[in-house]
Amino acid sequence: MQGHATPIHIKIGDRTVSATVRDTPTGAALLKQLPRTLEFEDLNGAEKVAKLPKELPMKGMPEGDNPKVGDLGYYAPWGNLVLYYGDVDYWDGIGRIGRIDSSDLAAISGQSGDFTATVAR
Repeated sequence: MQGHATPIHIKIGDRTVSATVRDTPTGAALLKQLPRTLEFEDLNGAEKVAKLPKELPMKGMPEGDNPKVGDLGYYAPWGNLVLYYGDVDYWDGIGRIGRIDSSDLAAISGQSGDFTATVAR
């Protein structure tokens, strides 16, 4: 993990969740796409995923990872931004690119269907 991180926020309805994006080429490429409104859907009752308009580079990232609850990730095979609110095992193609700072993940996990969120610096 790099020493620097850039604060971002994720606005879901009237709730705002704070997060940070790590200082990596993958994180920097995400920041260049912000602000962005994305359509998220649930995956396996553990993560919310949204397709990004442009793929992010994975240079310097591990081939895969085992994200933790509260991680902000990128799933390279599908080009998805991922908000992890549950336990996910190791998968090739996962890059942990940041951390959701808010201890209140309910704004994310409480979304029962597809939802729109705005991700911005």
